[in-house]
Amino acid sequence: MSNPSLKDLPKVALDLKSELEGFNHGCMKKAATAEKNVLPSAEDVAAEKTQQTLMSGIETFDPSSLKHTETQEKIFLPDMDVIQQEKEKQELISDIENFNPAKLKHAETLEKNPLPTKEAIDAEKIAA
Repeated sequence: MSNPSLKDLPKVALDLKSELEGFNHGCMKKAATAEKNVLPSAEDVAAEKTQQTLMSGIETFDPSSLKHTETQEKIFLPDMDVIQQEKEKQELISDIENFNPAKLKHAETLEKNPLPTKEAIDAEKIAA
């Protein structure tokens, strides 16, 4: 990137330019600069150290030091109560599946919905 020419630079107003050139730096207040460097606490350092040792232990682990083991699978047999419950459930399901609707008797359904009498309707109107 090349330097811009003088004519490409932005122009500053003459009154502002004269104020900037005549500015007295001595009238400014002195300010102390303080660098703030926040250091981690002892707990943070200890936590990071344990994390690093754990990671390095995982990375450098030698799997050849492990011993081969045989997994023993234990077979759990249900007791008599569970077997009896399952047998009853299976019988119920088979009875439902093999149900014969021809064994049902025909029943006549009568809907009884008595309407209120005229006197009861008049009594409700008077009460309301």
